[in-house]
Amino acid sequence: MTRITIAKGDGIGPEIMDATLDILKAAGAQLEIDEIEVGEKVYLDGNPAGIAAASWDVIRKNKVFLKAPITTPQGKGYKSLNVTTRKFLGLYANVRPCISFHPYVATKHPKMDLVIIRENEEDLYAGIEHQHTNEVVQCLKLISRPGCEKIVRYAFEYAKPMAEKK
Repeated sequence: MTRITIAKGDGIGPEIMDATLDILKAAGAQLEIDEIEVGEKVYLDGNPAGIAAASWDVIRKNKVFLKAPITTPQGKGYKSLNVTTRKFLGLYANVRPCISFHPYVATKHPKMDLVIIRENEEDLYAGIEHQHTNEVVQCLKLISRPGCEKIVRYAFEYAKPMAEKK
């Protein structure tokens, strides 16, 4: 059994999470689930982070966090829980494999097999925003040398085993 943390989120989140868990169970995943509350309800209960401090302890303990879509209320100083989660857990690398399923799926690119690696904490993901007027919001795009070096190093380390296979 693998113990995981789940958050059903908001809007269509609970429906998506229930369907995802049904699929995992049908595939034979042996899961023990700890559910935490995150998102709109937590924000509106007065927590500007959208997650209770104790929930971070559960996530750290289980080391697996499966979350559904989460609503971040607009304005009033609320921070995106997605951005906060990335920073808190050090999820700086977003890894997106792209592969063709040709001939099972019709495609213009039958031999596509690539991976996109994107930096996930800096740039606009830093969430540094200031509202100047009701119609003007400024978003700072900060990019650091250490952040760039870290994601480039990650991408090259990720690519090394792929190059050795060819």
